[in-house]
Amino acid sequence: MLTGSFAEQGYDWWWHSFTGIHAVTGKEKAFFIEFFVCNPALGKAKPVLGQLPANRSAGARPSYLMVKAGCWGRDHMQLHRFFGWDEVRMNGRAPFKVKAADCLVQEDRLRGSVTVTPEEAAQHPEWMCDAGSMSWDLEVDKQIAYNVGYGASAPLRALKAFEMYWHAEGMKTAFTGTVCVNGETYLVRPESCYGYADKNWGRNFTSPWVWLSSNDLTSRLSGKKLMNSAFDIGGGRPKVFFVPLDRQLLSAFYYEGTEYEFNFSKFWTGTLTKFESRETEKHILWHVRQANRDTIMDTKVSCRKEDMLLINYEAPDGSKRHNLLWNGGNGRGRIRLTDRRTGELIDDIDAGHIGCEYGVYTE
Repeated sequence: MLTGSFAEQGYDWWWHSFTGIHAVTGKEKAFFIEFFVCNPALGKAKPVLGQLPANRSAGARPSYLMVKAGCWGRDHMQLHRFFGWDEVRMNGRAPFKVKAADCLVQEDRLRGSVTVTPEEAAQHPEWMCDAGSMSWDLEVDKQIAYNVGYGASAPLRALKAFEMYWHAEGMKTAFTGTVCVNGETYLVRPESCYGYADKNWGRNFTSPWVWLSSNDLTSRLSGKKLMNSAFDIGGGRPKVFFVPLDRQLLSAFYYEGTEYEFNFSKFWTGTLTKFESRETEKHILWHVRQANRDTIMDTKVSCRKEDMLLINYEAPDGSKRHNLLWNGGNGRGRIRLTDRRTGELIDDIDAGHIGCEYGVYTE
């Protein structure tokens, strides 16, 4: 997607998150892996790091492939590995493929490793990461997609109309394989991974930044697991041709074969959105209420701060304004779907293993 103006000031990322089971103890751990490419037209043999003081003084914009990997929980961490463009191989067209050294991402495969020593993390704050080690080898099967439609259509992509684009090609994704983190091996299986995969690209980020998603869903009405369901909520303050649309979210609930969508870019659906997020001493809380002409979706989520991390990105212009971007994979919540025309409750659903994010710019 990094063509035209986005080639010199743009990012494109592929995000994956899932849960693994410890090979010995059987305990769960939630993981994330992301391939993040930035400003390829400014590429050098070595990665250009925007937070390096010399680059900030010179006004040099970042340019690299960053492989981000880590885990959530009380021992949460995020690790970064950077590559210059001489080391990167990318397909310019579908099917997508990004490869550098032992790191690979493509539609059905995810492989790689990141190791950062405590000394390196301390000596290189421009890496924006913790210390630790993680490697992975995973097969990827994206089972339920959410295509946001008009907002990411070919004409608006060509015009670079939005500042930040989103496509959730795997809001339910089955991962199979292994992850090794700090010497501990975890098994990742389709039936217990609660996997997710999406893609974002653009020239900058959004503030506020909201993301909520899960496919670990159980009906309170029937008591049954919803095996063919997933929900996804994302957005915050999108900009169209540099004009902000305040407090707008894109959302979809794929409920046992029926999709309920709440999409402000499809104006004919009459979608209305209200959301809030707040921080308490121990939790981050979200409440999102959306309605279209037919359906109301009311979502409440909480995640313990001790299980979350402050995830780090620098923007393609070299700024770093998201310094309090809470990110987690162990959220819990409740979703109520109601038929707006009749008032009938479609379902009342408990959600676990929720991927969740919230943050606003800091100066």
